[in-house]
Amino acid sequence: MQATTVLVEGESDRLAVETLAVRLGHDLAAERVSVVPMGGATSIIHFLDRYGPSGADHRLLGLCDAGESRGVARALDRAGVGSGPLAELGFHVCDADLEDELIRCLGVDAVLDVIAAQGELASFRLLQRQPSQRERTVTAQLRRFFGGRSGNKVRYAPLLVEALPAGHAPPPLALLVASFSG
Repeated sequence: MQATTVLVEGESDRLAVETLAVRLGHDLAAERVSVVPMGGATSIIHFLDRYGPSGADHRLLGLCDAGESRGVARALDRAGVGSGPLAELGFHVCDADLEDELIRCLGVDAVLDVIAAQGELASFRLLQRQPSQRERTVTAQLRRFFGGRSGNKVRYAPLLVEALPAGHAPPPLALLVASFSG
């Protein structure tokens, strides 16, 4: 069985992918699937050199944000992985980012429940009262909450995935994990 390397932008993405995979019954080690955070999509060339056709020749899959998708597509083409729609190459695109996808999939109330369970609802409410946040949507405020404090994305990614109702996950994440078997 060929090894599969799943390239994701960061550590929070890795945790979200691995959490959903385990929830869906995947044994990543047995399936020879490794989820590798790149420290940002702009590092993809290094990882394609290492795991792609000119390196270890792993089956490559990935997840990226819409803002990074053109660069990812160019890098995949240059590395000999292929060209065309990213989904056909096994790379799935989040509209804004994975946190945005999770917020939309769960709904604001469920996300607030996760934050409350962590004892941080008062902190989120404080953020909402900041002048720069008052006119923003709750979704934008939540994205700021997750991205604004060091470690919050990493902390909350698996918690948000665990909060997803069975059978529901953001399409890019669900499609990526479903492709592990294929």
